[in-house]
Amino acid sequence: MNKTETKTRCGWCGNDPFYMKYHDEEWGKEVTGDREMFEFLVLESAQAGLSWLTILRRREGYRSAFVGFDARKVAEFTEQDVERLMQDTGIIRNRLKIKATLSNAQHFLEIQDEYGSFCNYLKSFLPDGKPVMNHWETLSEIPASTPLSDAISKDMKKRGFKFFGTTICYAHLQATGLVNDHLTSCFCRKELE
Repeated sequence: MNKTETKTRCGWCGNDPFYMKYHDEEWGKEVTGDREMFEFLVLESAQAGLSWLTILRRREGYRSAFVGFDARKVAEFTEQDVERLMQDTGIIRNRLKIKATLSNAQHFLEIQDEYGSFCNYLKSFLPDGKPVMNHWETLSEIPASTPLSDAISKDMKKRGFKFFGTTICYAHLQATGLVNDHLTSCFCRKELE
């Protein structure tokens, strides 16, 4: 556990003020809007093979590069946009990840059309359509993936999504509060119960 200002936090955020702010204000809080859901989809996909902190520190760069995480606009990006983004030092300049973001935006819109919203789509996998509340006491208990993330990732891959395997999917569910993995001793957990 990390205690700062008498608050007990999940230990993964360490003592980095940037990371602690993200933990305290965002991680595990339910996302109900598709723009924010798309933002986390873009960021989580960019994370593949990197640390989450690396991506969070470039979040504003991603926000600028991907027009405020507007899935409709991103879905219309062209090869010229890919080349422009390959020069953008505010993001991870990986051609495969950039191209995946563009195609993922198209698939994101397809899911919105089918389910009314991407949030509705993800909730269709949840028990009774409600976020999963886990009761972990230590970080070592938290899995990297679960049957839930396996099922969602498998369906998303079938729909054409890239860079969204089961581990990234689980991280996405945690970040967006569809799975609450704040430790039982964490002050955020107490606020969300």
